[in-house]
Amino acid sequence: MRAFRVAYDGTGYRGFQRQPHGETVEDTLFEALAALGVPFVDGAPAGYSAAGRTDAGVSARAQTVAIEAPEWLTPRAFNGELPGDVRAWAHADVDEGFHATHDAVERTYRYFLYAPDLDDERAERAAGRLSGTYDFHNFTPDSTGTERDLTVRLRRDGPFLLVDCVAGGFARQLVRRVVSAVEAVGVGEREVAFLDRALGDEPLDGPDGIAPAAPEPLVLLDVAYPGVRFEIDDEAAESAREVFAERRRRRLATARVAGALAPDRIDP
Repeated sequence: MRAFRVAYDGTGYRGFQRQPHGETVEDTLFEALAALGVPFVDGAPAGYSAAGRTDAGVSARAQTVAIEAPEWLTPRAFNGELPGDVRAWAHADVDEGFHATHDAVERTYRYFLYAPDLDDERAERAAGRLSGTYDFHNFTPDSTGTERDLTVRLRRDGPFLLVDCVAGGFARQLVRRVVSAVEAVGVGEREVAFLDRALGDEPLDGPDGIAPAAPEPLVLLDVAYPGVRFEIDDEAAESAREVFAERRRRRLATARVAGALAPDRIDP
């Protein structure tokens, strides 16, 4: 069994997990492994498991997938069949029976919240209130698996507020709705006391409901496994750095164009 760290830009995908409509990151992984001759069982690579199922538009730095891999299948060999926006960059040989989902003890997501005018002190109070073991049923469309032990950390980076959410696992949209709640308190749309209601037993519907923040600024930053040490493939890691640096340059240029389209004034 071998586990791989995989980074991907999720903005062009319908999410990680395979589905009938639209291309997913998992589709690209399976296509690459099939092209490399890795054996499949019931439509999936033998022994396959993945750490998380990121939503459409969400990216990852350390998504982790495990398969029964031949010795020669290194991250750089994997990359030979992967598209540029999906890069394997490290691997670890793991015990038979390793499961990338169930054996993970901690997952870290980071949200890059553009919030130049947000009150950081108010946001910190919101983050502190949301940290702990609660039933987050008002922060997810899921009806089960909603009780989580969550830690929310904030760090200011220029106009961005970096929102890190750490837990053993996450219900659907939990991170994005937590970000929405932190932002709402930070800009004064909600009071911290509202979070007491949100964490209570009563369902919040209509205008009191918490909508998820946009998916594109969210990244699966890390997944921790006890006793597993990943070996970085220098060539594969450099490939990932180059690919994503180029994608960053293109987006910066696109952002400047978007800014240039806004007229300085509107003529009568």
